[in-house]
Order: sequence, then structure tokens, then C-alpha cells
Amino acid sequence: MNARLLIRNIFMILAGTGGLLIKRWVSGCLSGSLSELAYSYLGNLAVSFAVYFLVSNFNVSILPRGRMNRVTIAVIALVVVEGFELTNGFGVMTNVYDPFDYLANALGVALAYLVDVVSARLIPADPASS
Repeated sequence: MNARLLIRNIFMILAGTGGLLIKRWVSGCLSGSLSELAYSYLGNLAVSFAVYFLVSNFNVSILPRGRMNRVTIAVIALVVVEGFELTNGFGVMTNVYDPFDYLANALGVALAYLVDVVSARLIPADPASS
């Protein structure tokens, strides 16, 4: 288990959650159609970002030697967030259907993938995981 990756993943999950929590404030700071765009899709992007790192955390902490690669993690995260959209909040939450939510979710997972690649190169190997 790589403790540095676990800490990074937790930080990224919190960042995604924070993005969801501040979407109203961000959209209030913008004007016109940019404000509406931020209010409508920033939450999807932020949650998708966080879900990617939740799945990545599962990979780092539970599976032996992190068996999933980044593409598999991205696909699982995308299935989860798109499944949420498709099933109207998994039948538990109320979700307003918007076909552009699918794109926002994909962009959130893609952003998380890029952050994962870049940050993994910047984080030195954990000596305890060797």
C-alpha cells in the first residue's frame, strides 16, 4: 500500500467535494451564460473528479499491488457517474435529466485522470511500499 497515494487521493476527493460545495458561489461570481454554465455543470465535473479518486483509493488500499490501471479506474468511475445520470440518481436521489451532464461527467473523469498522471510523477515512491 502506498501511503502517499492514499493521502493524495483523499486530498483529491476533498477537492472534488469542495468543488461541489462552492458551485453556487462560483456561479454567483460569474456573469451571464458563464454563470449558468458553472451552476449547471460544475457539480457534475467536481463529483466525477472525486469518484475517480474514490475508485483509485480502493485500488491502492484494497487490491493487492493496485491491480487496476488508470484506464480501468477511469472506466469504472465513468460507469458510476453516468449510471447515476441514467438511473435518475440510482432511484434514491432526484436528478434532473440533462444530456450535457454526461459530457460534464466525462470531463471530470478526464481531468482526474490527467491530475492522477501528473501528480503520480511528482510524488516520490513510498519506501514502505517496496
